[in-house]
Amino acid sequence: MLRSVFQWLSEQPQIFSFVRRNGFARRFASRFVAGETVESVVTAVRDLNGAGLSASLDLLGESVQRADEARHARDTYLQLLDRIHAMSLNANVSVKLTQMGLDIDESLCLANVRAIIAKAKEHGSFVRIDMEQSSYTARTLQLFTDVLYPEFGNAVGVVLQSYLRRTSADADLMVGLGARVRLCKGAYKEPDSVAFPDKREVDANFVSCMERLMEHGNYPGIATHDAAIIERARRFAKQKSLPAARYEFQMLYGVRRDLHHQLRRDGYNMRVYVPFGTHWYPYLMRRLAERPANVAFIVANVLKESVRGVRR
Repeated sequence: MLRSVFQWLSEQPQIFSFVRRNGFARRFASRFVAGETVESVVTAVRDLNGAGLSASLDLLGESVQRADEARHARDTYLQLLDRIHAMSLNANVSVKLTQMGLDIDESLCLANVRAIIAKAKEHGSFVRIDMEQSSYTARTLQLFTDVLYPEFGNAVGVVLQSYLRRTSADADLMVGLGARVRLCKGAYKEPDSVAFPDKREVDANFVSCMERLMEHGNYPGIATHDAAIIERARRFAKQKSLPAARYEFQMLYGVRRDLHHQLRRDGYNMRVYVPFGTHWYPYLMRRLAERPANVAFIVANVLKESVRGVRR
């Protein structure tokens, strides 16, 4: 029932228009979304960098249905990469293939993504290909392994989601390629046939893939807010004598900021995943619709920070 409510809310343009004008809603969203413009996200990154944190920037919006929308998203990323370079910011970008036009035309999508990766490579930066619903997983990985990685090498990386049953094999494939992987748990609601329904299985698969990527992979991003898994990663690194420079931790903008700073103080590389753009309301509603438990997760972590305080 709750999932249906959030999904319905995400599809109501009148509510979106009202919410965008509502000061409280904008202030709440600003905790998790770094504004609507390139300038606003650049300001957020500058603050993160000042605290010793790096960033990966995500322009909100996916599943575009018009070529001009896909090209506009491409141009925003090109502008963003130029700004990152001009300001010497410690940041890269994350791109969704459906935002680049995958549902419209594959050649359009690839042309847009190639332009972004070429710009990033020119600036000595990096592009992460984000992972979406499981219906896109095979196609995303096929385009990555057959087209993008052979063309651009480690100027481009990909995301794997530990709740998918196929991910263990995909992790081995990426280790064999030497490709850079962000490992996350996954936030979409998926059928049991393709995803583990039980959190313990998702966590166990995350840890198994994480340890292989840390020991044998190419600078993996360990994307989790789970303190127990983070501690497991730290113990594994110590056990295997893996230096902190071999991997990085990654977390969402506005979530567990206390852990962001604690890990950095402890000498670990810490990257914050920073969404921005005008689609923040549908984005938040869809994330909650895909997994209503995220409501409790967000509230719990905000309360944790309020109790502990954010130490710089």
